[in-house]
Amino acid sequence: MEPGVTKAETGLNGHSWNVVGHTYVPKLKSDDAFIWHATIPDGTFVPPHIHPTQDEWIYLIDGNLEVEFGADVVRAGPGDTVRMPMGIAHGIFNRSGKTAHCVFGVSPARKLYELFTVLDGVKDPAELVRLSALHEVDFLPPPEGA
Repeated sequence: MEPGVTKAETGLNGHSWNVVGHTYVPKLKSDDAFIWHATIPDGTFVPPHIHPTQDEWIYLIDGNLEVEFGADVVRAGPGDTVRMPMGIAHGIFNRSGKTAHCVFGVSPARKLYELFTVLDGVKDPAELVRLSALHEVDFLPPPEGA
């Protein structure tokens, strides 16, 4: 990790990515951790997936999110932290009626920064799933009849 400050209005290396309709702005990356700011519009989501090699968390700044762990749904609001351990399937949904702002992190960093770089603007779900699998994120198949 390089010493210094990542200013509020910028991302590392000037990056900002559009991933599944969310804006992700990287703030810190080392071998041990990767942290990014996320703007998550109402009605958007990250389908259920597994990080087999990383723990993940979300700290809500404002807005509300629902995180599904299979049939269990947890709701988080401003100041809450959602914990998503490695190997546990989770999907992230904004059904709140307004945009949510939060900080995500994973540990260790592994390949997630590179994944977001290649996913920037990808709209085809099959390509998103394919690229994600190459970067250690495994999306679950959609439920029967979906």
